[in-house]
Amino acid sequence: MSRQPRRELRLNSFQMAAPSHNWAGLWKHPRDNQAQYHQLRYWADMARTAERGLLDGIFIADVFGIYDVYAGNADAALAAGAQSPQLDPTMLISAMALVTEHIGFGVTSSLSNDHPFSFARRFSTLDHLTNGRLGWNIVTGYLESGARGLGRDSLRDHDERYEVAEDFMAAIYQLWEGSWEAGAAVRDKDSGVFSHPERVHAVAHDGPYYRVHGRALAEPSPQRTPLLYQAGSSARGQQFAGRHAEACFINGPTPAAAAKSVKALRASAQHAGRDPYDLLTLLGATVIVAPTKAEAQDLRDEYRRYLDSAGQLALVSGWTGMDLSQLGLDDVLPFAKTNAIQSTVEHLTRNTPQPPKVRDLLDFSPVGARAPVFIGSPADVADQMAHWVAESDIDGFNLVRTVMPESLDAIVDLLIPELQNRGMFKTRYAEGTLREKLFPAGDKLLPASHPGAAYRR
Repeated sequence: MSRQPRRELRLNSFQMAAPSHNWAGLWKHPRDNQAQYHQLRYWADMARTAERGLLDGIFIADVFGIYDVYAGNADAALAAGAQSPQLDPTMLISAMALVTEHIGFGVTSSLSNDHPFSFARRFSTLDHLTNGRLGWNIVTGYLESGARGLGRDSLRDHDERYEVAEDFMAAIYQLWEGSWEAGAAVRDKDSGVFSHPERVHAVAHDGPYYRVHGRALAEPSPQRTPLLYQAGSSARGQQFAGRHAEACFINGPTPAAAAKSVKALRASAQHAGRDPYDLLTLLGATVIVAPTKAEAQDLRDEYRRYLDSAGQLALVSGWTGMDLSQLGLDDVLPFAKTNAIQSTVEHLTRNTPQPPKVRDLLDFSPVGARAPVFIGSPADVADQMAHWVAESDIDGFNLVRTVMPESLDAIVDLLIPELQNRGMFKTRYAEGTLREKLFPAGDKLLPASHPGAAYRR
């Protein structure tokens, strides 16, 4: 597999519609406004700032359920505001789209909790209202609490969840790509015909998990199929991503670990008959940047005083499926085969220079972040980013929020100009849809090599 010339660095602001995202407790910081996550102004202001910095997107994580693995209950997560309470991220997009023109929106939504017929209409609606700036982060869910909330006895096994996902995608491609022909909606006032009925086709899908019989309810949106993100890095997740994903969100505590994931994803895409570089890889990264390295280190020390240890362990327990309340702070994190996020367990226990202790999960470190932590002046952070890109072949970063809004302000006002001065980041937005912005040589629709395009009439 030949190495492509380096593409323009891609950067997303990594957010969640909850008081805390990856770092529990930072909402308590006196300059932080994450507790206002439930107000539209919070999201509108964020979108304006991110677009001012020419970021490619606001990537909104989501999880369906509550973190109750730690100590067998949800007390620590609720007390710390650790990804709970939470809002439906799809409801935020219209407000952010209204106050911006270019920035994209990556929305995490679990297909395990939905049906292709209703899901297709909801995401077509958002792609229309954003004028083609929507991406869907395909996830299958990993919290037993979410399954119980939906009345199920338990979550499906990890690999079976991807079989469900394959069936879901087969159905939804038919709705997005095959139900309405191009030009079916004519809006002809003279003839009184809005849509030609003979050009709107009923889907007949009878899969092992989903049945869909009917026409797509929404006319085709600008992209038809929103840009497809995917966040699974297990062996089965990589296989799924190779077929379906256009951009993949990964973690990795070392450049070597990230490179391993990137190589496997690109090989999977190539195996599926696609160009391996038609799959962008975005690495999670925590950035604390200030005018000088000393000031950035002072900020790190200040921020860490507000981290909530129990809340952080509640998050890691949910991600790994291991109840960390049963371990002491100096105990080594064990490897265990669980039904949660297999790649997280792998990274934390096998892809680090030495096995981490539980206390290592509670600080701004690659182990605690499950990914790089860049701290320093703009030049320091840009150097670190360039090193990771060169060593791991990633295409960009999902920038994890810390204290808001100052962490995003610092990225936009300090880091972005440094990256631009080095020729690592764009100085203007490209025109077009999110897919056209991220793949300038491509089209607003899925490329012909993508399996979803085969359903297009």
